[in-house]
Amino acid sequence: MTHDNKRFVARDRNWHPPAYAPGYKTSVARSPQQALMSMQQPTVSELTGPDFSHLRLGPYDNDLLMNFTQGEGLPQGERIIMFGRVMDQFGKPVPHTLVEMWQANAGGRYRHKKDAYLAPLDPHFGGVGRCLTDDQGFYRFRTIKPGPYPWPNDVNSWRPAHIHVSVTGPSTSTRLITQMYFEGDPLIPLCPIVHTLKDPEAVETMVGRLDMANSRPMDCLAYRFDIVVRGELQTYFENQ
Repeated sequence: MTHDNKRFVARDRNWHPPAYAPGYKTSVARSPQQALMSMQQPTVSELTGPDFSHLRLGPYDNDLLMNFTQGEGLPQGERIIMFGRVMDQFGKPVPHTLVEMWQANAGGRYRHKKDAYLAPLDPHFGGVGRCLTDDQGFYRFRTIKPGPYPWPNDVNSWRPAHIHVSVTGPSTSTRLITQMYFEGDPLIPLCPIVHTLKDPEAVETMVGRLDMANSRPMDCLAYRFDIVVRGELQTYFENQ
């Protein structure tokens, strides 16, 4: 929908994968058992979202190189900048949107009590960040490129390197969650989760592009990841 809440654009469900996808094994148990309900006339609760324009953020909230230790130690791994723009399908920026992200460390391990992968934890890396989009809809993070990791979907399944991204704000009626993969990663076409998307263009909406113009010489490579929150050009969101 647009930021001014005057137009509602119906979502094309053919763009999204089926809820029941046997190749992605955990979808079998959690897929809906009954038909979806149709919303004929959206109400105010569907046409408005939360206002984060007055949210106070810390100085390192969007800097994952600094926020876990407050600068007392730097994490291991390839330093990168992740940035982009949140917009609607008409190219209109969505300002004051809360963008949150979480990721594994450079070895492919999350700082989570249930992550049992043998890669070590990084004592200087927490793996979470947040920021608000500016007046032109732009967001920016500084972080470490995450590593791939194995997961028990079949005998030898590996997740491509990725960063989870959550978007909440004035143009969205619910929290939207997606993932950013990295351009050129050979694990992307091998991932069972990616295989649930039948349209190659939908996969492309989740790929961050190397942006040398915004990289910092002798410091960080930059990856641009624009997020479209509604309509035909919508970024694929895993919780839709």
